[in-house]
Amino acid sequence: MSALIALAGQAGFSIIEKIISRKFGDGAGQLAGDVLGEIAAQVGVPVDQLDQAAVEQPSVVTQALRNVEERSPELIALYAAGLELQRAQLAAEASEPLWMRAWRPGGMYMLGLLWIWNVIGLHVCNAIWRIALPQMPLDQLVQVSGLYMGLYMGGHTVKDAVSKWKGAP
Repeated sequence: MSALIALAGQAGFSIIEKIISRKFGDGAGQLAGDVLGEIAAQVGVPVDQLDQAAVEQPSVVTQALRNVEERSPELIALYAAGLELQRAQLAAEASEPLWMRAWRPGGMYMLGLLWIWNVIGLHVCNAIWRIALPQMPLDQLVQVSGLYMGLYMGGHTVKDAVSKWKGAP
C-alpha cells in the first residue's frame, strides 16, 4: 500500500493517509480496512490491487481518495460509536454476577468437549474397553453448534458462513 499512501500524501489527503498507514485507529486496522474497502469499491478493483491501481491510474484513485476523504469524518464517527458501544457492553457485563455471564464460556467449553468426545474420546474408550457406546449424530452436533453460535455471536458467524457458502461478497 506504499504507492497508495504516497499518492494520498501527495494529493493532500492527510486523514486518509493517516488511516491507511494505520497511524490512526485500532491496532488491527479495522478502520483502515473499511477505508481501503471504500476506496477499492470506488476504483472498481479488489483491495489487494489498490497499490497497482494507484500507479497505473492515479487520477481515478485520487478521485476515490477525495470522495472517501469527504466521508472520513462520518466513518471515524461510526467507528468511534462502535468502540464506545463495545466498552459499554464490557462494562455492563463486568458488573453482572458471574453466574449471569458464565453461560458463554461454559457453552464454548461444553461444545468443545462434545466435539472432542464425539470425534476422539468415544472411539478411544470403545477401543480400550471393547464396548460400543453410541456416538451422537454429527448432524445434531452441528445443529447444536450452529444454535449456540447464533445465540452467542448474534448470528454473525452463521450469517457470514452462509453468505460465503452462497458466494455472496
